Amino acid sequence: MFVVGGESLIDLVSQPLGIDGVIHMDAHAGGSPYNCAIALSRLGNSTGFLCPISTDGLGDYLMKPLTDAGVMPLLEERVSAPTSLAVVTLNEKREARYQFYRSADRAFTEGKLLAALPQKPLFYQIGGFCAILEDDAQVWASVAGAAAERGAVISIDPNVRPTLVDDFEAYKRRLEVFFALAHIIKVSREDLESLDPGMGVEAHAADLLLKPNCELVVVTLGDEGSRAFTRSGEARAGIFSPPVFGDTVGAGDSLMAGIASRIAERGDLEPGRMGQLDDAALRDVLEFGAIVAGLNCAHMGCHPPSRAEVEAVLSTR
Repeated sequence: MFVVGGESLIDLVSQPLGIDGVIHMDAHAGGSPYNCAIALSRLGNSTGFLCPISTDGLGDYLMKPLTDAGVMPLLEERVSAPTSLAVVTLNEKREARYQFYRSADRAFTEGKLLAALPQKPLFYQIGGFCAILEDDAQVWASVAGAAAERGAVISIDPNVRPTLVDDFEAYKRRLEVFFALAHIIKVSREDLESLDPGMGVEAHAADLLLKPNCELVVVTLGDEGSRAFTRSGEARAGIFSPPVFGDTVGAGDSLMAGIASRIAERGDLEPGRMGQLDDAALRDVLEFGAIVAGLNCAHMGCHPPSRAEVEAVLSTR
């Protein structure tokens, strides 16, 4: 089973200010780990989601896309804390900026998370908020460590948000704990600039590949596509542009799901094998992920594609 641990929330996506001076907002189920879990399942993977879901009405909204996609909520008992919110504003390119109001996604205990973790996960994705707060980071690091002990490939997509962190240096130290556990590290160019603006993409990738378990680094570059690095090769892929463009919400999460799925299909989603991916293999993986991300961008909010939709695009290439 593919397992994703971390936050779920409601994205409140603002539209341009109208002539009436009223801010109009569309509500979408979201959260980077939540999006990634749905994307993995829609691509045909058995997928579990490790996050508390509220008993409130917004929690019902979160449950439906999970159920529709076939994702298994691993914490069966829902919590009374209100659903967490993300307010999303879009710039002129319809790129997203976020502000968060958290509650239910933090209503967990280490014991309950560990008890809900499958005994033999194939893959464990660490969510974006897991290193934000010290107490949370200790719990999620314990869960990730347990997943690794049970044989899972560990992946992290940190979604670095400096505005959410009071002490950024302390946050970076917490993030290092997760980087040390991870076999796959997926970051955006903006993440890298936040962590160390004095280093280029190649230098960052080389540094991350020196972490104890890291075998694959993926860097997203916005409308310039993505790059991937192992000790055996590197590759670059452009974006896939859908016929009709919605926005970029969830594009990175969909890309990550596509990359993990493609690596699994190649038989390489095992510790010790991903570092052997060469230029051609990395290009194949990135291009598959780009199609998944691009199809997601055909919608407003995060709506990852089905495997059939991805195959329809592949059949034309």
